[in-house]
Amino acid sequence: MSRRGLAFALITLTVGAFFSEITDAQQATPRRIGVLLVGFSPESKEAQAFKQGLRDAGYAEGRDIVIEWRSANGEFSRIPQLATNLVQNKVEVIVVDGTPAAQAAKRATSTIPVVMSMAADPVGSGLVASLAHPGGNITGLSVMSAELSAKRLQLLKEAIPRLTRVAVLWNPAQSWHPKVIDDLKAVAPSLSIELNVVNAQTPEEIAPALSAVTRGHAQALYVIGDFFFFTHRRMLLDLASKARVPVIYSGRHFADDGALMSYGADYADQWRRSVGYVDKILKGAKPGDLPIEQPTKFELVVNLKTAKALGITIPESILLRADEVIR
Repeated sequence: MSRRGLAFALITLTVGAFFSEITDAQQATPRRIGVLLVGFSPESKEAQAFKQGLRDAGYAEGRDIVIEWRSANGEFSRIPQLATNLVQNKVEVIVVDGTPAAQAAKRATSTIPVVMSMAADPVGSGLVASLAHPGGNITGLSVMSAELSAKRLQLLKEAIPRLTRVAVLWNPAQSWHPKVIDDLKAVAPSLSIELNVVNAQTPEEIAPALSAVTRGHAQALYVIGDFFFFTHRRMLLDLASKARVPVIYSGRHFADDGALMSYGADYADQWRRSVGYVDKILKGAKPGDLPIEQPTKFELVVNLKTAKALGITIPESILLRADEVIR
């Protein structure tokens, strides 16, 4: 080989090795995922289900992905700052637990994809244009809180057949809560139930709201799904217990902590399924083109310890359908 040919071969090998190293470095750089939590913690069952979902999808933490966890620990005033911090850290996708976090992420960025794991009412909250065609940078999963409201009231009536007066606790800060109230009012007459609507949107308003429930002689309390109520559920349930008023809610955490019943989407399953959106987005899909999916797994949880303390006998028809009975 001539000197010129040898020199050309060496240059080619050197350049090839250089670009190979760049490619290997790019492939070795983990993708950055931001997770913004309002009511959950990184150690919660839901967050662990998300991590397991990533492993099942073939992602190894540290090798393929880095997760930037941000948790407000129920302090709603911190949510906007945490969302902004994730944007500043240049994550490639932001996964959020519910509506408040999704709204904060939407205000913080219009370009970074946002995946909702369990939004109550994405369209009614103004997060997306439609379920089929979200548009923009937000997609994910709904928990159908509004759609399941009538079913929840029916289950409560079946559990307590003598029920005629139910208080409904709602949060005026949630734009979709009035729709739930309308749905409950539509079905209540067929169940021979009279509704008494009370509201609270700050911790200081919870006790007066429960006092209004007691004054109204309500036989049960229907709490509309909301991360504010979720965060302050122990205070709420303690007050309801002292007033001897059984409570029903959408998520099982309430039943675990003393509510009579809960019925709604399986939160952990929602988090597992959100990984599918993350995977597609990291592979190049646009969030606005990914339809928002509804729950596929629901949980009915009954707390028999609470029922016994309140002198309530839960019918066998409810117990046989329950996914879990807390004894």
